[in-house]
Amino acid sequence: MTTVNERTLAEELRRMAGEALPVNASAYAARATARSARRRRLSWSLPAIATLAVGLGFVFALDGTQTTAKVAEAPARDLPPNTPEQLRLVHDCMPAGGPSVNVNPDWRDPAHGTVRDFRVLAEYRDKNGSSALLGSAKGFVLCTPTKESPEPPVFTYWGNKAPGDLTGFPGKLSVDVYSVHYWYRKNPPPRDNYVRIVAGRVAPDVRRVTIGWSPGERTDAVVSNGFFISRTPAKSVSRKSRDSSEPERFIDTPPVTVTAYDAAGRIAGRHENVGFDWRGPGSLG
Repeated sequence: MTTVNERTLAEELRRMAGEALPVNASAYAARATARSARRRRLSWSLPAIATLAVGLGFVFALDGTQTTAKVAEAPARDLPPNTPEQLRLVHDCMPAGGPSVNVNPDWRDPAHGTVRDFRVLAEYRDKNGSSALLGSAKGFVLCTPTKESPEPPVFTYWGNKAPGDLTGFPGKLSVDVYSVHYWYRKNPPPRDNYVRIVAGRVAPDVRRVTIGWSPGERTDAVVSNGFFISRTPAKSVSRKSRDSSEPERFIDTPPVTVTAYDAAGRIAGRHENVGFDWRGPGSLG
């Protein structure tokens, strides 16, 4: 009979699932056994370990071609593991090995975790590219892949407060971020290479989320595993400069309305007038 520490075993198996590697119950049991030599020991048989590995090693694949959400499956309790493609996306979005504290991509805080802690929670694709919500148990970053000048992977705690509360939001809907990202396009019209992005979390019974970007403009978000994301091309507007009377072009970021629906089409939650740069309670939005 092989004995290992239960908590250590679970951590090893979840790490294995996050890396999208095949299950090798004996190898992970041996590693967990070595790390638990000085901890409280519980009795586990190798068949039981294999059973637990199968239970933890589920895969929830995102539909990369999806641009709107119809009726999504009920979300799982734990963060889904990354597929190999999603794992590459996480690495590409965090080339320094983890999220950044601010717009400096090299300024990192170890408390925010590393790439191995993050999952692709929801991804929105359209004809111009894609944007994804990447998250861990502590917080999240937004990612918009682009050939040039990618946005830094700025970390935000869930609920905008350390240590981050993944499931503790009130009601059925949590709007966690409203931001603008740059995406590269050769010879675009002035300021016509930006997208507005809204993302967040929903309760288990929510199946659809819509974003009202402006009067007459509404899109469905991609809803996946209890998370959602949507984006739309950002428009530019002309305003007088504060420093001179000359007009200048700015990215238009009006408030948005986010609405969640249950499987029967009933409104489960609604957040109105969500301001730009919103990242949870206490943010500037």
